[in-house]
Amino acid sequence: MFYKILGIWLFFGLYSMVLAQNTYQIKGVVLHAKDLSPAQGATIVSKNLYAVSMEDGAFTINNVSEGTYTFTVSHIGCQPATMSVAVQQNIKEIKVFLLEAATELEEVKVNGKTKNREAKEVPIVTQTVSKEFLEQNRENTLMQTLSKIAGVSTINIGSGQSKPVIRGLGFNRVAVVQNGIKHEAQQWGNDHGLEIDQHGIENIRIIKGPASLLYGSDAIAGVVDIQPNKTPLPNSFNGEVNILGESNNDLLGVSTGITARKDKWFYRGRLTYRDYGDYKVPADRINYENYIFELHENNLRNTAGYEADASLGIGFVSEGIKSETVFSNVNAKNGFFANAHGLEVRTSSIDYDSSNRDIDLPYHKVNHFKITNNTVLSAGAHILNIDLGYQNNNREEHSEPVPHGYMPTPPDTKERLFIKNTYSLNFRDTFKPTDQHNLVLGLNTEYQNNNIGGWGFLIPEYNRFTAGVFGYNQFKVNSNLHVLAGLRYDIGRVDTKAHYDWYPSTVNNDDGSTSYIHLQRSKNKTLDFGSLSASLGLSYIQNKTSYKINIGRSFRMPLANELASDGVNYHMYRFEQGNLDLDPEISYQLDLSVDHAEETFSVGVSPFVNFFQNYIYLNPTSSYFETIQIYEYTQAKVFRMGGEFNASASIFKNLQLDASVEYVYSRQQSGPKEGFTLPFSPPLSALLSAKYQFNKLLFFEKPQLIADFRITADQEDIVPPEEKTDGYQVLNMSFLSKLNAFSNNAPLEMRIKLNNVFNTKYFNHTSFYRLIDVPEAGRNISLSLTVPF
Repeated sequence: MFYKILGIWLFFGLYSMVLAQNTYQIKGVVLHAKDLSPAQGATIVSKNLYAVSMEDGAFTINNVSEGTYTFTVSHIGCQPATMSVAVQQNIKEIKVFLLEAATELEEVKVNGKTKNREAKEVPIVTQTVSKEFLEQNRENTLMQTLSKIAGVSTINIGSGQSKPVIRGLGFNRVAVVQNGIKHEAQQWGNDHGLEIDQHGIENIRIIKGPASLLYGSDAIAGVVDIQPNKTPLPNSFNGEVNILGESNNDLLGVSTGITARKDKWFYRGRLTYRDYGDYKVPADRINYENYIFELHENNLRNTAGYEADASLGIGFVSEGIKSETVFSNVNAKNGFFANAHGLEVRTSSIDYDSSNRDIDLPYHKVNHFKITNNTVLSAGAHILNIDLGYQNNNREEHSEPVPHGYMPTPPDTKERLFIKNTYSLNFRDTFKPTDQHNLVLGLNTEYQNNNIGGWGFLIPEYNRFTAGVFGYNQFKVNSNLHVLAGLRYDIGRVDTKAHYDWYPSTVNNDDGSTSYIHLQRSKNKTLDFGSLSASLGLSYIQNKTSYKINIGRSFRMPLANELASDGVNYHMYRFEQGNLDLDPEISYQLDLSVDHAEETFSVGVSPFVNFFQNYIYLNPTSSYFETIQIYEYTQAKVFRMGGEFNASASIFKNLQLDASVEYVYSRQQSGPKEGFTLPFSPPLSALLSAKYQFNKLLFFEKPQLIADFRITADQEDIVPPEEKTDGYQVLNMSFLSKLNAFSNNAPLEMRIKLNNVFNTKYFNHTSFYRLIDVPEAGRNISLSLTVPF
């Protein structure tokens, strides 16, 4: 059914594009008559047609039928101008000259602020990721796309999945938020990625450091906040088709989206499909547990997969209210590298090398369905934000039915099943009692119900409820000095359910007799938690330099797997045992930030110091369960410090150079691993980038050539059973350009990217497959073409 819907959607998307060829495009530029300087932000309005001029004064109106139109052009401080345009074939570019308004203004009070200015005034270390950045740096997954940002890295699971790491912390310590609702899947698992379609995202805000004040539990290390897309302009319609191909894993992908608005109602939708084969590594064999596995034609066998995504948003906007409801579904199937799933593959009858596109055992299937509603109400001096969300995450993990220990041969391939339902409600009231104070009061609630199935038990069924109330005040001492102070209190409850093995195990009794019983793996248990979060920060802007300092206390509730897991994780080949006595993690962090910007260069540094009162981690023990080593969840004091450095310079008009450095130091100060670092700690890393903007090259419009050179140091600071990782240097290159393929429509956007130019063999210390000595992907050429209509 999904493929039929996908085909219909693509048909209409392409059909709309074809119809667009029978319409025309109005191009023009708005200039100040006095000095011919561009008039940015001028509005060009006619009946059912609308545009706003860009930084260079240029504007474009697409999909205009043949005929004569009258436009009114307006700009602050200028007299409105009226023009008549005859739309037909070979229409020429229009130039509009605006005269200064003769009206004398005695006093002008400007209340608006740019987003850049607002970000400087908030004393939190954040970074905004634009749509342009996402399109220029798009990789196989959203987090791989964002990994170019200093302080952000990923835990990669093959070529189709990855999970975020901010300043060395990941899993449930980084909250991923989409449309105001925390994304809730099974992110506790090492081999579980994000189920989010990265196409169609326009703006992301990344918070580095504790953010429990605003987001509650799971934001103890930072937040990836995927913000709602901007509201379409009245009487507008546009769309795009994005086509993608890659050489390394033979990926073929297509994504098409449309956005439209009449007067008050608007809608947007998107369909995405990606299909890829096994990816290639610059190695012909893998050494795992002293076993040598040959790789057929450098393919990392059984890493093929596909992803099919759909989303639909319906919104309403009027005076005093804006509301949008978004339905989305992400469906994926991915193979796990066969040799990463224990050593059983040695006796498997599956021919993994028969095809590089089939998905054999072991593999996983996941379907994530989500409904979110975001409503903004203006009630006098108050702005009310209400976010509602429902999510259903259905995850299946399949492997060959092989008996283990006392377990008989399982009846099918479904090793584990997780079905998680999440209901969310967020409320926020923003108001200004005086010009100096901006107060925010809010409430977050979330309820989770997680059911399990399959023959391989790891975590129990559970219910989880959390609720938090918060308030903060952003106080303006003067126009350049701002203080933010806030408090939050959260409560939480976890109800775990009893579970027994489906098969009997042999137990030797004290009297010498033998019993055959179904071992109990989890109990009916109710645990309550509560914690206080606080934040106090200051920002100061002095000419072209901004300073920030923030100190905060954050927390994270223990997860069900940390509390009550009791089974073999065959993906990691270890027995994982929870601890019902765990306390919530408490973190104290000091963040500093200094940024200076001139016209041709900028520089910034953002160090941090962090202390965990009781960090939760999985510790390997000297005990064994049926020859499998037991790992136990425990807690320890942890000290961390590090930061990021960024610099950018325009050497001359067309050449821009960027550099960033990131570093994290961690040390456990108590517990069985005292003196060691933390798992998956990223090494010292630097990224050097150069971008050259051509004026014109052959038939390419505004082409750009970008080179990124990643330098990563050795990672010798490890915690057993991790292994040391050698440093590496990798060069990636990109060529981006616009193409005027259709004279009466917006130009096509093309991107050619060459990753790992020299096919370097290197290991990423934070990769899931690093645990079994699998190198990163080899050379890859990707071609992306975006066709707007």
